Amino acid sequence: MTSLVRKLAFATALVAAPFMAVTTASAEGEKYVLVSHAPDSDSWWNTIKNGIALAGEQMGVEVEYRNPPTGDIADMARIIEQATASGPNGIITTLADYDVLSGPIQAAVDSGVDVIIMNTGSPDQARELGALMYVGQPEYDAGYAAGQRAKGDGVTSFLCVNHTIQQPTLAERCQGFADGLGVELGAAMLDSGTDPAEVKNKVLAYLSANPDTDAILTLGPVSADPTILAVEEAGLAGEIYFGTFDLGDEIVKAIKSGTINWGIDQQPFLQAYLPVVILTNYHRYGVLPGNNINSGPGFVTADGLTLVEKFAGEYR
Repeated sequence: MTSLVRKLAFATALVAAPFMAVTTASAEGEKYVLVSHAPDSDSWWNTIKNGIALAGEQMGVEVEYRNPPTGDIADMARIIEQATASGPNGIITTLADYDVLSGPIQAAVDSGVDVIIMNTGSPDQARELGALMYVGQPEYDAGYAAGQRAKGDGVTSFLCVNHTIQQPTLAERCQGFADGLGVELGAAMLDSGTDPAEVKNKVLAYLSANPDTDAILTLGPVSADPTILAVEEAGLAGEIYFGTFDLGDEIVKAIKSGTINWGIDQQPFLQAYLPVVILTNYHRYGVLPGNNINSGPGFVTADGLTLVEKFAGEYR
């Protein structure tokens, strides 16, 4: 049964219910669930929540945000299964681990739920699972572009601080950066963990053991914020080349001060906002963009901070 026919058949059966985290009221009856891999502690995802909230309000649909509190991918798989069982018109989900999540996502598609993959995964994986499309940043390509930029600035060696090494997509950022530089990744990728004190201490230890390191690449605020502190403590702020993925309050401050050279903005607001709009218009009017949507990468430097600084952590 197609999603449009299913909507007509079950429209009278949809009843508003309490939702977790972010929800908006629906006048049309559509219900969408966004499932992410993010733990509750990762504030970067507040922008995602703001994106679906605004889209839900503007489109007049219900939107629910669900995530595994600790970031456990197996727990996320169960959440996708639960979301599918609740009978939504669509599911928007990250694909942080294809091996673990492809089964539940495929099952949702097979049951007639329209799915859009966002943030992590790839267009090829989305197509393989039967999802409508992919909205996000091609991670390897973003890392490669960053590596080429750093190479042009004279960087020949680096440390990549990976705070969630079990997620393949983050490793792609490190590998892309190494390939863009034209060097081996090898031991340059540091398994830092997510505890801020541990991240800081591991970065300090690496820099002490490898004093010729030209640059540091962090993969988001979880690793960037404590690395900023490590660089400052080591007396290297403004001296060592420092790039990061994603934005946040501390990252913006560090770009402004010259500690960080640039941040890669994958525009998470669009990753959340656009799928809600696309699904709603698809179900109401049968229209669908013909291509996947790359939301990034875009490089943010000190010269372009006005709007970023104003909306960092909210819409940027």
